[in-house]
Amino acid sequence: MSNIPLVRRAIAGAAMAHSSGSNEVESSPLGPPEESHWTPAALERAGSTLKALNRMAKRPPVHIIFEDIGYTVGSRKEERRILHNVSGEFRSGELTCILGPSGAGKSTLLNILAGYTSNGVNGRITVNGHARDMRVFKKLSSYIMQDDLLQPQLTVSESMMIAADLKLGKELGKAEKDLIVEEILQTLGLWDHRDTMSHHLSGGQSKRLSVALELVNNPPIIFLDEPTTGLDIVSIRQLVVLLRLLSRQGRTIVCTIHQPSASLFALFDRVYVLSRGLCCYQGAAPLLVPFCAEVGHICPTTHNPADFILETLVGDPESAAQMSELCQNGKLSRKLDRMTVRGGRKPVLKSDESIQKIFVEHVAKEQMQKMEFPTTFLTQFSILLLRMFKQTRRNTLSLWIQFAHHISAALLIGGIFFLVGNDGTAPVANFKFCLSVLVFFMYTYVMIPVLLFPSELRMIRREYFNRWYSLKAYYVALTLSTLPIMLLLGTLFIIITYVMSGQLMEVHRLFLFLVIAIITGICSEGLGLFVGTMFSVTNGSIVGPAIVAPLLALCCYGTGFGASIEKMMRFLMSISYLRYSVTGFCLALYHKRPFLECSTDVCLYSDPRIFLRDLGMATDTYGTQIIFLTIFTILFRVAAYFALRYRLTSEFTSKFMTHISKFLKHR
Repeated sequence: MSNIPLVRRAIAGAAMAHSSGSNEVESSPLGPPEESHWTPAALERAGSTLKALNRMAKRPPVHIIFEDIGYTVGSRKEERRILHNVSGEFRSGELTCILGPSGAGKSTLLNILAGYTSNGVNGRITVNGHARDMRVFKKLSSYIMQDDLLQPQLTVSESMMIAADLKLGKELGKAEKDLIVEEILQTLGLWDHRDTMSHHLSGGQSKRLSVALELVNNPPIIFLDEPTTGLDIVSIRQLVVLLRLLSRQGRTIVCTIHQPSASLFALFDRVYVLSRGLCCYQGAAPLLVPFCAEVGHICPTTHNPADFILETLVGDPESAAQMSELCQNGKLSRKLDRMTVRGGRKPVLKSDESIQKIFVEHVAKEQMQKMEFPTTFLTQFSILLLRMFKQTRRNTLSLWIQFAHHISAALLIGGIFFLVGNDGTAPVANFKFCLSVLVFFMYTYVMIPVLLFPSELRMIRREYFNRWYSLKAYYVALTLSTLPIMLLLGTLFIIITYVMSGQLMEVHRLFLFLVIAIITGICSEGLGLFVGTMFSVTNGSIVGPAIVAPLLALCCYGTGFGASIEKMMRFLMSISYLRYSVTGFCLALYHKRPFLECSTDVCLYSDPRIFLRDLGMATDTYGTQIIFLTIFTILFRVAAYFALRYRLTSEFTSKFMTHISKFLKHR
């Protein structure tokens, strides 16, 4: 028995107690006989395995009441009402499901209650009798989104420890954090998989890990959007039983669910039914069938209540209005006697007065601390940077692909422009060599974030919304995490191409050439981050090249008649960061160098000064190119940061897509 997780021992003990006829473990009035061992007493014993978490990371129970919540999307001319002034109540110690047909507004209501959506919302939300303070509420709640977005190159244990370090901060020591992590993994049945990489977990295990990561700071309220999507019936049941176990410790757990089975439906304490943006029922699960009978809809004895209510609402649209009127759009709640629900054990752990007192004390403490996050900026930055380095190092396939890409491209470019660097008859070919190097660094480092960052963005959204870290700490860590690979592979690429192309073998020229290449890569990566943040992979793959193509055309304009470039074209060329890159390359190779070797009687460009003049670079200086490249780098990085900041809000995403669709319609 020593190797069996504690929660399994508790469950097994509950089952034995049931079979022996113990009075403490009675048959649940809401579930079939074969599921009777999942009683409050059994769950309470299983839940006791988290007593260290509850002791070390104390959080107050939370009751949520919402009144007349409405939500409208679209412009004034094309407004669409999603929620019609619905009301309701979710209490601590209860597991609640939001049920309804597709398009009923389930996810919308969950987003509003979690604070994920705020624009276009009217109504009132109170927490333990007080108006909701989002600054405090976000520290008390966690939102587990539909997709299991886990860091793929980390083990279960590593993911948990990183979450503990970020979410608990210096509040607890390492030994206490280790104990909390072990306790959570034991309870959720993941302890035996603690050394498994996240991307090797099954669907059910991934969902449990998503829950485990948010349990680290012991949130009193947990929202889950369609947590059963993509899971088999066994995994679904395990997950819902787990959520019920967690609710029995005084947590408020609210989830949307599409179509639960009868046995699954019986596990929920409270059901909130939505249809066409109206609340059609709110209250205890076993009272749903009697409620339907009041409006003339009789559920057959052998029928699943969840299926019956959904079929009724879809098949008879008028029934939604009747049921909504009967429950006053959620203001009336059908409740069982809380002292007799499920075997006679009260699910709420504390009285309302006790909860109110604890909550007020907790809010006052939070307001005095004035800290948005449990850890400082430097702590967040160091943890995130180490996490990124670890994942980069473990992603060996990606490293080998990048290595092969840089080496093969270097050999190809070096072979095409073999020994042209000091040839007075081929300076134009050497200029093309500079352009080839420029194009390599530009496209490589623009397209990497365009192709990869949109998938990373989905993971960031979950962690950022649940307040793991500040966006500034993440962005600085992201910026620095790519530099080592860029410096290593970029230096290797430049050395190979520089030597093979026969450039003047002077160390300072090689260094100047390398500096321009690396800054071009960093600048291009910033542009790629901006595009990757704003667009999906498909659209970004079109937008990225569409942006850099005209910049590339502008950067080489005037070749052969540089001294006669028009003022307007000089201005347009100045807005292309690639112009400063190619100028920097040429100055590194040709500024203040001896005459080129000439194998014919006449070499027009054996004098480097004449060549720079005809390229329009005679009056340019290397330092100026560095300054402007640095300015563009900062500009792109700042633009990408603000794009990321606003992209992480659902309001911005929906508004952006609405404007795009309207533009396309008018076209």
